[in-house]
Amino acid sequence: MNTPEELSAFIAKSFTTYREGSIVNGTILEIKPQVVLVDIGYKSEGAIPLSEFEDEEFDVGDEIEVLLERLENDEGMVVLSKEKAAHKQNWDKIVKVYQDGGLVRGKVKSVVKGGLMVNVGVEAFLPGSQIDIIPPKDLAEYVGKVFEFKIVKVNDDRKNIVLSRREVIEQERAELRQKFLGEVQVGDKVSGMVKNITDFGVFVDLSGMDGLLHITDMSWGRISHPSEMIAIGQTVEVMILEVNREKERVSLGLKQMANNPWEKIEDRYPVGQHLKGKITKLVPYGAFVEIEEGVEGLIHVSELSWTKRITRPSDILELDQQIEAVVLGINKDEQKISLGVRQLEPNPWDEVESRYPVGSQINGKVRNLTAYGAFVELEDGIDGMIHVSDLSWTRKINHPSEILKKGEDLEAVVIDIDKTNQRISLGIKQLENDPWSEIDTRFKVGDLVTGVVAKIASFGAFVQLQDDIDGLVHISQLSEDHVTRVKDILKVGDDVEARVIKVDKVERRIGLSIKAANYDTEQLEKETKAFEALRPSADLVGLEHAFNLATEDWSPGQSEDAPAEEEDKDE
Repeated sequence: MNTPEELSAFIAKSFTTYREGSIVNGTILEIKPQVVLVDIGYKSEGAIPLSEFEDEEFDVGDEIEVLLERLENDEGMVVLSKEKAAHKQNWDKIVKVYQDGGLVRGKVKSVVKGGLMVNVGVEAFLPGSQIDIIPPKDLAEYVGKVFEFKIVKVNDDRKNIVLSRREVIEQERAELRQKFLGEVQVGDKVSGMVKNITDFGVFVDLSGMDGLLHITDMSWGRISHPSEMIAIGQTVEVMILEVNREKERVSLGLKQMANNPWEKIEDRYPVGQHLKGKITKLVPYGAFVEIEEGVEGLIHVSELSWTKRITRPSDILELDQQIEAVVLGINKDEQKISLGVRQLEPNPWDEVESRYPVGSQINGKVRNLTAYGAFVELEDGIDGMIHVSDLSWTRKINHPSEILKKGEDLEAVVIDIDKTNQRISLGIKQLENDPWSEIDTRFKVGDLVTGVVAKIASFGAFVQLQDDIDGLVHISQLSEDHVTRVKDILKVGDDVEARVIKVDKVERRIGLSIKAANYDTEQLEKETKAFEALRPSADLVGLEHAFNLATEDWSPGQSEDAPAEEEDKDE
């Protein structure tokens, strides 16, 4: 006889309404090689493929939930599915979580185009852009791992679900960031991982937020790029320098973790001290030398040698070279130390006056020629300069190459020494007495002289006389006839005979007359008076001035036609 409980269950079962698509309870009746028979209390049993029971332990008599797909198939059996029952239940749960804004856990199954497939009870798609804050390089590394996800899209019709792990991470970071900003203080020491490197600094991940470690706060020394010290993924300990809670920004310092080497720098490296260091950088204007970690000094190119003309420091120095130097100056505020190398040796210019006293004769070699003079090497690194005006007492030299050659050995006299500007003035003409001091004893008015035309100008011609002394034949003294152009009468290189009609020792000029070459004494006196009457007319100029006005020069080997062409410029 049935008990009251069995009777109640039988009555409830008899009046159960069976609807296709609903989830019902069933009991396992028999386990066969391919299927499992399940009784749901209907007039026939249902067969469920054994594959739907994988990874589960079950036995005859166990109660399970199944989906009633059809009440009767062609063979008169009920069509049931355990998997579809679970899928329907899971789908409903997913929809509920989505509506509530909650999170789901799931296991990454495989890599697909554009992202990953995840099992969250049902299959869901995780786009590549939603995997992490920083897009991963290798999606395969996520397969088989379990994470929490936010459901961002559910399509009930297509049964599609889209997930995001990135939003979960961002939410976690936001909470951590607020907590960090609420607790951190300036001066705190924190650890973080380097996540990005730029030219101006490094971004460090600090408990959910990024802090900026600027390049100027990385080292007390000089670095060109942050990558010289730090790599992505590296864990660093830094100090909080500034916190802006409104803008959620944090400034970090790495060099502040160590003592400032510039403190008491003047005590460790007083001016005049000799020290050793390593060359870290060569630039056109000098060389940087590391004295100790975080401290560099600069050797300016001008401080490399007392005498050598060094254009580029790289000509005599190399990177990583160990070098000795002298401290010349310290600017603690700007963190600059000036160093010198030449100070390791005596300055040869300090004794130059005793080695080359003014008035002494020296021997040297012409090192270079310029438009204004010649540089003569007295010793290694010390030159003297002969100005073009100190080459000859009597000749007007337009360029030193007229009488000097590069590499030529010569004698000269020391005229002046400027130690401050490191200049020595030399002269060649000073080797001899000034012929103009006794010119009135060598040339007298009325003397008949011969010479060669050296220069032609619009106002006359210069004639080179004995001992390189030049006389001026004014255009009015060329001929008895009126002369319009000097070159119509004379050419450079012509031999001429002329009469001396004026000797001026003070203004260093000799006046000559070609037309008076055959004059008698009376005619000569008359012409001399006429010549004197030209003063102070602009037609007659001092020899120094006349040379400056003359634009036509002649030197051995020069074409005689060339000077004549120049005369047109003076007319």
